Amino acid sequence: MTFEQQLQQKIDLKTKPLGALGWIEKLAYKIGSVQQTLSPQLKNPTLVVFAGDHGIAKSGVSAYPPEVTFQMVSNFLQEGAAINVFCKQHQIAIKIVDSGVNFDFEPHPKLIHAKAGYGTQNYLENPAMTGDQLEFCLEKSKGIVNEIAASGSNIIGFGEMGIGNTSSASMIMSSLFDLPIAQCVGKGTGLTAEQLEKKVELLTTAKEKHGKITDPKIILQTFGGFEVAQMCGGMLAAFEQNMLLMIDGFIATAALAIARAINPKIMENCIFCHVSDESGHKPFLELMGEKALLDLNLRVGEGTGCALAYPLIQSAVNFLNEMASFESAQVSNK
Repeated sequence: MTFEQQLQQKIDLKTKPLGALGWIEKLAYKIGSVQQTLSPQLKNPTLVVFAGDHGIAKSGVSAYPPEVTFQMVSNFLQEGAAINVFCKQHQIAIKIVDSGVNFDFEPHPKLIHAKAGYGTQNYLENPAMTGDQLEFCLEKSKGIVNEIAASGSNIIGFGEMGIGNTSSASMIMSSLFDLPIAQCVGKGTGLTAEQLEKKVELLTTAKEKHGKITDPKIILQTFGGFEVAQMCGGMLAAFEQNMLLMIDGFIATAALAIARAINPKIMENCIFCHVSDESGHKPFLELMGEKALLDLNLRVGEGTGCALAYPLIQSAVNFLNEMASFESAQVSNK
C-alpha cells in the first residue's frame, strides 16, 4: 500500500460516515501529504506581514491617503490591529516587515527592516521597481523565511499592508491571465462607484503603456509592490523548506500567482484561507483551480484570514491524530 493510500485509509476508517467531515478531511490529507506522515504536527505557527508603499496611490486609486501605510505599521507594532488580536487569540507568532514604507521607523523588536526603497515608482509612468530592487526583495524575504523555518516553524501565513496594493494585485491578475482590467478590479479600501471607474481607467492606461508582458518576474517588477515581491520570495522559500503556506486574500493570492508561475509545485503546500470581498479574488482563485476555507466578506488584508482559518487547520490535524477508528472504538463499520 502506498503512503497516500495509507493516509486516505486512516481518514476513511475514523468513526464517521465516509467523507462526512468534508473539507476537514481534505485538509488533513493535504497536511499529511506535505509532511509525509500519518501523524502530522503544526509547529510554531508564524504570520509575517509585509508592508510597502505604492507610487500609484498618489494617483487616486485608494479611498485612503498613502500615509495610512506607515500609520498602520505603527498600529501593528503597538498590537492594536485586527491581525494582532487574532494572532494573540490563536497563539500565532507575528512578525512585521518594512519592505518599502515611505517612512523611517525606530528600531522595534517586532519589526524587520528589509526596505527596498521608500515606496515604488508610479507604474503610470515607470516600472514599479528596478531589476535590482526586485532581486533584493526576493532574496531578503527568502532569508527572513529561512530564519523562521530554522526556529522550528513548519506553518507560515502571509499578510500585507500597503495603500494602493489592490491595484497592484489587479495588474498582476490581469497580466498573468490576459484579462481586461475591469474584470480584476474591486473597491479596495472602499471606493465609490465613481472612484472605481477612475481606478479602472487609470489601470487600463498603465497596462496599455507597458504593453503585453508574460514573464512573471517582469510583471512583478512592473506592477508589484515591494511587499508583494517580498511575499512572493517568502512563499517560494517556505515551499523550499516544505512548510505549509497559509495564503490570505487578494493581494497575497497575487503574490502566490507569481510564485506559482515561477514554480507550479508550490500549490501542493498552499492552504487558501479565505475568499475576500474584493471582487477579483474569487475568480482569481477559480483561475488557479482553488477554493478557500472561509468566506467572511473580509477585505482588511494584514493576514487576518490566515489567523481566522488557523483553528480549522488545527482541527484537521487533531482529527487525524486523535479521533478513534471504527476498530479502536469497537464501532461497527457499514
